[in-house]
Amino acid sequence: MAKMTKFLGVIALGAALMAGPVLAEELSPETVVATVNGKAITLGHMLVMRATLPAQYQSLPDDVLFKGILDQLVQQAALAESVEPTLAKRDLLQLENDRRGTLSGIALQAVVDKAVTDKALQALYDSRFKDAKPGTEYHAAHILVDSEDKAKEIKAQIEGGVEFADAAKTHSSDGAAANGGDLGWFGPGMMVKPFEDAVLAMKSGELAGPVQTDFGWHLIKLIETRDATVPSLDDLRDELAAEIEKQAIADHLAALTKDAKIEKPGEGIDPAVLKDQTLLDK
Repeated sequence: MAKMTKFLGVIALGAALMAGPVLAEELSPETVVATVNGKAITLGHMLVMRATLPAQYQSLPDDVLFKGILDQLVQQAALAESVEPTLAKRDLLQLENDRRGTLSGIALQAVVDKAVTDKALQALYDSRFKDAKPGTEYHAAHILVDSEDKAKEIKAQIEGGVEFADAAKTHSSDGAAANGGDLGWFGPGMMVKPFEDAVLAMKSGELAGPVQTDFGWHLIKLIETRDATVPSLDDLRDELAAEIEKQAIADHLAALTKDAKIEKPGEGIDPAVLKDQTLLDK
């Protein structure tokens, strides 16, 4: 009886389509839009496919998009049916992996949606910056060479009138040389300690060095300083959201695995076995 009711429903839909558009209130995700050898394709399948399409396809005229999606689902159904009885073991296992991956993605998205809220973002931001005081940022340039003697020689040239930027372009061995050694703006903790210590002790316009780091010998020119502004919540929204998301997922997985009965008899297998794809042919 259920099969007969479904069959009659398909006939009724076909008749309605020939007579004119079906009213929106008569439709549901279970509305059958096509069958392939008796297997139904529903309006729900179409809606889900449309939502995953790139923007350029979603902007197509409704009638073009409707027909395109319907035809693709019909073709996919026919192709799937043609190959399903002959699927190799690796294909069946891939389908299981795909299903597992999709379900885990759905589960984690629910965790993320619950965790990353405006309230959580504000709380994390406040914990970092509520009482933060503006620091100092530094704009400096440097010349990097491989010996102290070479650095001293270049420093003497600069003190004798050679422009720092010209000397950097001529002698410096790092990527900033093309820009006259300009390193841009940076704050505390962004440079290696010997370099930072030298900068912190300098005044704007001053030349210092040679300073040795693991990279070589530096001559440093402090161009200017400025008060660092505390970043706004909007500036850090993505960064904070990523941190909340990561922690929420870690906590959720820890809770799940703690409560689950997990056994790993495969831990004794030689890891190199994963290179042997011929096992799938057994």
